Amino acid sequence: MQFNVGDKAVYPAHGVGIIRDVVTIELDGEKHIFFVLKILDNGMTIKVPVANAQSIGMRSVVGTEQIDKVFDILKDRDVPADNQTWNRRYRDYMSKIKTGDPLEVAKVLRDLALLKADKPLSFGERKMFDQARSLLVQEIACARDQNEQAVSAEIEALFAPNKPPAP
Repeated sequence: MQFNVGDKAVYPAHGVGIIRDVVTIELDGEKHIFFVLKILDNGMTIKVPVANAQSIGMRSVVGTEQIDKVFDILKDRDVPADNQTWNRRYRDYMSKIKTGDPLEVAKVLRDLALLKADKPLSFGERKMFDQARSLLVQEIACARDQNEQAVSAEIEALFAPNKPPAP
């Protein structure tokens, strides 16, 4: 996996960032090369070992075909109700978010949006809902070179009450 300075990359559970630098750091007498990734959402800087970037899930921003699949998941209402306990559901959803896979994050957002339509979300559920939405909005906006508010409105419209999803 190779990124260059200026490239956009996704770091699981943190979102889209820009490669600001590629640096060599000596640790315990060995030289290691790191990507210096600045996360767009919060300005956090992460140093990612180039040798481990792929194994930790760092990847390029999704393409349009993947975005279409994300929207297919968000529109899908034929999913069984999740009757797990909150703790188990929380662990399952967090593991999906941590993969950084936009399809898994979309499932979390959809499931929590459907749950939200039936009852108010708990604080933890609401926080997870916001994180999943933010990760998807950010990446889709970046992939489409579109503003985040437009993408957010498009996603919110899918879950508007009394409005069936577009075909």
